Amino acid sequence: MPSPFPGMNPYIEKPSVWQDFRARFVVTAAEQLGQQVEPRHFVRIDRYAVPDEFTTHERHRFLEIRDRDSMDVVTVVELLSPSNKTPGKGREEYWSKIRGLLRTTRTAVVEIDLLRGGPRLPWEQLPPCDYYALVSRPADRLRDPPRAAVWPVRLRDPLPVVPIPLAPGEPEVKLDLQSLLHDIYDRARYRYSLYRTPPEPPLAPADAAWAAQFLPPGGA
Repeated sequence: MPSPFPGMNPYIEKPSVWQDFRARFVVTAAEQLGQQVEPRHFVRIDRYAVPDEFTTHERHRFLEIRDRDSMDVVTVVELLSPSNKTPGKGREEYWSKIRGLLRTTRTAVVEIDLLRGGPRLPWEQLPPCDYYALVSRPADRLRDPPRAAVWPVRLRDPLPVVPIPLAPGEPEVKLDLQSLLHDIYDRARYRYSLYRTPPEPPLAPADAAWAAQFLPPGGA
């Protein structure tokens, strides 16, 4: 059964749910992309430790698309966590990593933010939105000024299909965020546990009234 919401499901953003969703997202996205990039490339799940508000370190997983012959990383795909956005050491370390990729490599960077909470990262000209996907292609970083493609999303909007760049001159593949979310929602059986408590962060009154129409009867 797919998520009842037409776009992002705000109940998934709750801290009690998010880490489970994020872990499933990384695996499901790796499978979706892996089928498209073979045999020239392959997808790996990598991880690094970042400071976390509640634990000593959070093991932050992300995706790398690598060239099968050279083993070079051609694309990095990141789904943000609260530790990437909350002011502090975790945010600083993440942003330093991203800036390093942008300034010193020819790696494409894809950043996806499906969390309303926390201040946005300091990308230039990021429009007002609840969620977004951003794609930084190496060729676009050589322009003056450098550019990145952004898909801003409001709560009531469907999630986009995001183009995932590979090596220069190769056709881009696609990451269908809405399809991916529906698949995870169904496999995780979220419909049985997600709606026992309100969304976090809370929805504005008008959005809460809008969201109520999608809740399953009896909260399950």
